[in-house]
Amino acid sequence: MSTLSSTAPWARKSFLPYALPSIGEEEIAEVVDSLRSGWITMGPKVKRFESDFAEYIGTTHAIAVNSCTAGLQIALHALGIGAGDEVIVPTTTFCATANVVVQLGAKPVLVDVGDDLNIDVASARAAVTTRTKAIMPVHYGGQACDLAEVYGLAAERGLAVVEDAAHAVGSEYAGRKIGATFDDAFPRPPGRATVFSFYATKNLATGEGGMITVDDEALANRCRRLALHGMSRDAWQRYTSEGSWYYEVLEPGYKQNMSDVQAALGIHQLRRLDGFIERRQRYAAVYDRAFAELPEVSVPVRRPRRTHTFHLYPVRFSHERLRIGRDDIIRELARGNIGTSVHFIPVHLHPYYRDTFGYSRGDLANAVRIYDELVSLPLYPAMSEDDVAGVAAAVRAIVEQHRT
Repeated sequence: MSTLSSTAPWARKSFLPYALPSIGEEEIAEVVDSLRSGWITMGPKVKRFESDFAEYIGTTHAIAVNSCTAGLQIALHALGIGAGDEVIVPTTTFCATANVVVQLGAKPVLVDVGDDLNIDVASARAAVTTRTKAIMPVHYGGQACDLAEVYGLAAERGLAVVEDAAHAVGSEYAGRKIGATFDDAFPRPPGRATVFSFYATKNLATGEGGMITVDDEALANRCRRLALHGMSRDAWQRYTSEGSWYYEVLEPGYKQNMSDVQAALGIHQLRRLDGFIERRQRYAAVYDRAFAELPEVSVPVRRPRRTHTFHLYPVRFSHERLRIGRDDIIRELARGNIGTSVHFIPVHLHPYYRDTFGYSRGDLANAVRIYDELVSLPLYPAMSEDDVAGVAAAVRAIVEQHRT
């Protein structure tokens, strides 16, 4: 048990939250403009945000939705995933990635991850059956998974690919942004979509919100339709001076569109995104240097051919080298006014997935081993350099006091 207290020399006088968005005057003015315009649901600013986002990513179609979760559900539905199907999902992810599979009547087949916490393609390959219809790789923490391997498996076994890019807006693999138009760099699967998150803690934040990117026009049209009740026309197409009141329901869809108020934030957050990423990368380098001489602390694994955008900065604390456990380290940091988190509790350890699908703690051993050591440190543009240095000093102090 820990012996440190908030009187430790490294303790902060005020609490440093684990994450905060960076909202500027341009975002505020754009939101006010939306409120004053009288048009606050999906309208011209959503269309503008979609167009800007597609250009930034390098794709032909971007569909704005009210969350990444909604986007994942829509993409799977649009690709024909339903009852009786299986979808491969890495266990180290937020529960939403698996939940949407269950909500469509399909079965999430959970697989292990590598030391970078991205999907282990060998584990995924071993999990494919005749019922497997899709694979959902997660670009963990802002670093792409091995897309060449994922798409090779998908093409070989005829699987659709839905990339969970909740952490990966602006991330790159082999020189192309995640979600960009498909090219000959990878084998082509039978269907493909990428889904991003703009939740309050993400690198680009609209409070709630998400985006689906696809390069197939028919799939894009179906995603748009499913996001708004399966209707042939949205409100902007019906209620402007050039619109028509008439619409048809072409299939039963959802109510998962983005609003102009959210898009107003997104338009300007997108313009600032590369600056946000640069600061995150710079702060990650500060942590790297601070922990380089601490064998008790493992910093995030970097892979070649990838641009890491550091939505997360997860470190691992060695059980063998420390007399203090992960949970006690989190408590000590909190008592010193430093917020942290853990990303993530492996999905197969949650009671619903454990009990419904027969998993146990002994399954997917690498994910569990890493989880037991894992802490996400605060890292976001609204932090100062002194904040980052202070967190690093706190970690060093705790480690030095509790070495074996």
